Amino acid sequence: MDDKFATAEKKVLVDVVKLVQRQGMKGLHGDWKQFLSHFDKKFGASLSDPSRRSNDVLVSFLKSFTKEEDVKLLGKVLQSHLNRNVVEQVTKESLYDGSPEQRLVRLTLEHPLYALDYAFPSHNEGWVVTKLAKKSKVTSMVAVDCEMVHCQDGTEALVRVCVVDHNLQVKLDKLVNPNKKVADYRTEITGVTARDLDGVTFSLRDIQQSMKKLLSPGTILVGHSLNNDLQALKIDHAKVIDTALIFQYSDRPVYRRPSLNTLCKASFQKNSVLGYEVRKKGAPHNCMDDASAAMKLVHARIERGIDTPVSLVQEAVPESEMAKLLIHNIPLNVPNEDLYSLIPGDFTIELKPSTKAQGDKYSAFAIFKDPQQAKQAFENVEGTIEKDSSGRPQKLLVFKLNTGVSAILYLRKMTHDCPVG
Repeated sequence: MDDKFATAEKKVLVDVVKLVQRQGMKGLHGDWKQFLSHFDKKFGASLSDPSRRSNDVLVSFLKSFTKEEDVKLLGKVLQSHLNRNVVEQVTKESLYDGSPEQRLVRLTLEHPLYALDYAFPSHNEGWVVTKLAKKSKVTSMVAVDCEMVHCQDGTEALVRVCVVDHNLQVKLDKLVNPNKKVADYRTEITGVTARDLDGVTFSLRDIQQSMKKLLSPGTILVGHSLNNDLQALKIDHAKVIDTALIFQYSDRPVYRRPSLNTLCKASFQKNSVLGYEVRKKGAPHNCMDDASAAMKLVHARIERGIDTPVSLVQEAVPESEMAKLLIHNIPLNVPNEDLYSLIPGDFTIELKPSTKAQGDKYSAFAIFKDPQQAKQAFENVEGTIEKDSSGRPQKLLVFKLNTGVSAILYLRKMTHDCPVG
């Protein structure tokens, strides 16, 4: 952390100090003015405008904060500023370069979700921040996909990484030792079992070193919902193309991200993008397939023209799916048997496999005999009506646990209007 403060630009340091002032934070020598009185015997607090102080003074003040919560906050604020500067630099470079690849980088960076999804805690121990070339016309690309398991401590751990280059040649395909106890391998999603990891010694650190060799300055990293992979890898890389952000539904909110499968079946002016499903419904993920599909999508976007409209069509929901309601955001300490008392009607509970670990939450389906019963149950359940990020109706249910503590979950329809025959 101290190194990052020491190398930060003055305008960044000034902004951080001003935030500290607004928050009323105090370090080892008190607040900003108290620190100045202690640090500078000549001018003291009479020269309190941070912008008129030297970098050394600003850094010394920020280093005076030692409480863990203060250090974390300052680290997050500093990283946010550094990320913003990187985005500005990459955006300027893409404007100067003008290559299709750089334009797709810019589309990713300009998406409203980018700032939220890619604000990594890369100041923390164990993270790797790749170097960004000041000026580079390099347009080499590699695509990555990762598989993660859910661990007993509530975190996710990396267990497999696949990387392909722009020609779809395999550059990396490794199983990774999670180095912690696994609660759920989520084999139905990851395709990885406990037996697969027997004898695996390759660590996260080893993977990071391998990735650094592939991510030379100027190299563009491609992936679908790439922020999840970078979070698992603990790598902060600025030049990215996220296929979940460069393709958007024409009739859905900007925050609604299409799945990789949806994109591969989408169309450019009636011509299919890839014309195939990455995987059949219910089949486990395959790192190599997903990394290759993301790279193919980027190639297709470039070949068909970045400005060519993309028609992302919502698939019709089968009638069997219409007889379901999705229950999500369920606290882990709520047994699925307890869900029967929250929702009216005759139904069975089926746990929903997740493509990523959900920490202290899980999801399930309430399966009714027919769509009409599902519709009736949704209407009868007591809750606050809302819409999810794609506009589908859902209800917020508030209930009490056996401990007396209040908890919430959501009950959602499977379609926007949930028509029944």
